[in-house]
Amino acid sequence: MSGNHRTVANEILTIDEVARYLRLTPQTIYKWAQEKRIPAVKLGKEWRFRRSVIDKWFDDQVQWPDRTLREAT
Repeated sequence: MSGNHRTVANEILTIDEVARYLRLTPQTIYKWAQEKRIPAVKLGKEWRFRRSVIDKWFDDQVQWPDRTLREAT
C-alpha cells in the first residue's frame, strides 16, 4: 500500500453521499450542516464530510438504555 492510499474511514463525502449513507434526504443533511447539527466543512460553496467523523458522530447520537436499569434486573 502506498502512502497515498485513502482508507474508507478517511473518505471525504458529499451531501448526497452522506444522505445515502445515513438513509436521509440531501435536504436534511444540508439543513443539519448549516445548523451545525452534523460535523461538516464548507469548502467554497460545497459541504464535505469525513466518513470517520460521521461514524463517530452517529455513534454518539445512539441513545443506549441506562446501564443501571439493566444491572438492576
